[in-house]
This record gives sequence, C-alpha cells and structure tokens, in this order.
Amino acid sequence: MRIVSTLASGTEIVAELELHDCLVGVSHECDYPPELQDRPRVSRLRFDAEGLSSGEIDEAVRSAMAEHGSVYVVDGSLLERLRPDLILAQAMCEVCAVPTGGIEAAIAERGLEARLLSLDAHTIEEILTSIGEVGRAAEVEERAVDSIQAIRGRLDAVQAAVTGSARPRTLALEWLDPPFAPGHWVPEMIELAGGENLVGDAGRASREVGWADLAERDPDVLIVMPCGYGLEAAKRDADAHAERLLSVAPRAIEAGQAFVVNASAYLNRSGPRFVTGVELLAGLLHPDRFGVPAPNTARVWRPPTRGAPTSV
Repeated sequence: MRIVSTLASGTEIVAELELHDCLVGVSHECDYPPELQDRPRVSRLRFDAEGLSSGEIDEAVRSAMAEHGSVYVVDGSLLERLRPDLILAQAMCEVCAVPTGGIEAAIAERGLEARLLSLDAHTIEEILTSIGEVGRAAEVEERAVDSIQAIRGRLDAVQAAVTGSARPRTLALEWLDPPFAPGHWVPEMIELAGGENLVGDAGRASREVGWADLAERDPDVLIVMPCGYGLEAAKRDADAHAERLLSVAPRAIEAGQAFVVNASAYLNRSGPRFVTGVELLAGLLHPDRFGVPAPNTARVWRPPTRGAPTSV
C-alpha cells in the first residue's frame, strides 16, 4: 500500500502503526519521526512564516483565507506521480493543516483513484478512533488495537497518580496575538492531568478571547502553548507578550507556576503523542505525584528582565 499523509498527526499515526515503508509522501508540516523526513512534500504554505511574530502570522493567515480560501497549496502533479492508494487528510481546521477540500480538488483534477480518509478528531476518544480508522484502512487493525490499548493504559496511570490531589486552576493559551483559548482535546488533557481548565471548551474549536476577560481568572497555573510552536518559539512568544501575561496571571508567575511547552509535538496534534502531552501536563500540575517533564518538552517561564535580550 502507498500512503500519502497531508497532516502531521496522520504521519505520526502511520509511524505508530509501523507503516514506514508504505509512506510515500507527507505535508510540509510533518516533522516527526526523524526517519520519515526524506519523504516528498506534497504541500506548502502560501506565505513564508519564518521570522514572523504570532500577530504577523495571524494577519498572514487571515489574508490568505480571504484571498484564496486556503492557507495551503497542494502539489497535484507530485501527488499524481506518487500514485497513492490512501491519502490521509483532515477537515477539522482549515488553518492547522491541509483541509480535506484541497485534497479532494487535487484528486478530482488529476483523476486519481486513491481513497481519501479524513481524520477529524475533536476529542481524545476521537483521536483513538482515528488510529483505528488508519489501522483498518491500511489492513493492520491488530496493531491499531494494541496501540489504543497501550495509550489507554498510560492515561489510566496518569489518572491514578493525580486522583485525590487538589486541582490547580489552569489557564492555557493556544495563541497570544490575539489570545486564543484551547479547544478540541486540550481541555480534556488538562482535566485528565489533574487540572481545572479555566478557558476553552472540550470538543469545540479553539476561540479568540480578550485579555480583559482573562484578567478576571487569576489562575494557579499558566501554560503557554502556541499552536504549532516548539519550546523555544513558545518562550520567545511569551517573552514578547510578557506584560500581557503578567496582567492575567501575576500570582502564577510569581509562584513559578507559569510554563511554556512544546505544544506542536505534544498538545496541538491529534496523533498518538497526545498521551505524552497528558503526562507532561500531569508533571507540571502535580510534580509530587507524577514525573517532572523533560526540559526539552516544558520549562518554567519567567518574564525577561527589562532591557535584557529575550532570546534563549
């Protein structure tokens, strides 16, 4: 079987199911696992995001959506040459990854006979369902069942570890300019990890919120998790918005309970590594009950000293 994945979480599911040899193409965003980075890229952004601030990226995304109706360009010619039997896509978010509609158009234009599987998870349970769907489509259903069982076991271990502890009131921010409250599976992750999620609704889209509204929350814990950002990029963005963050979470920051995380790897994606994200959050919220996260996954954030450089 020849598989093309047009979303990072799809590529990670393919790897989880040990289908490395079947994967013939990936999206521009697929950066894990390392051994699959040599696959041809079937998509690209319509703008160069390198060096842009979160506000500038937000503006570029809105402009691309208004002008083109999409943030991404699909290379239909390459897709045709790859001759996939199965294409993994998503319709959950037009900004997060190549939307299903763009792949459907390329399939129709090129007359491809590939099966299109849209992985549209909005909850943790639906992420697990997606793993099963890919397993069935690729005829490795038993591997998928084993993977799902292993993930459930890890989730159960987290819950057992944090049960009975006080639940820190947790403010998580998925974007800073403008501020966005997390949605989909992230509020569930925080709750499973033993926190009380203050903004954002499980199973629903992430939503823009106002700084003034956030100032009323007074969280015990602040977690900065910009969508698509790794740890260092998240820190730089938090540094750039330090005054705003101080205005909404002064008590958490003063207590050393403000964190930046590698959200791109462990929180934003609807793939198997979300369970590592739950473990990461449990370690931040309950370090006495669960292992402290590795320093390359999460870090205490403190506002930069005035006049000091903000780079890491």
